[in-house]
Amino acid sequence: MLPPVRCFSCGRVVADKQEEFEQRTKPSSEGGTGEAAEKVLDELGLDRFCCRRMVLGYTNLIDEILPYPRF
Repeated sequence: MLPPVRCFSCGRVVADKQEEFEQRTKPSSEGGTGEAAEKVLDELGLDRFCCRRMVLGYTNLIDEILPYPRF
């Protein structure tokens, strides 16, 4: 599934920050830098609660959905 393009509350574009957020917060054992989510969100310029919610609440479900056949 694609991440939300805009924040549902304020309309700010958040999709362009999703990939960088995931890379920077991924543990170093998985190839990321393992930074704290709060610090990364601040550096990306996401200071509103609603925009932070959009980035933090996104989960990629496409890998779990693909194995099931479509009826």
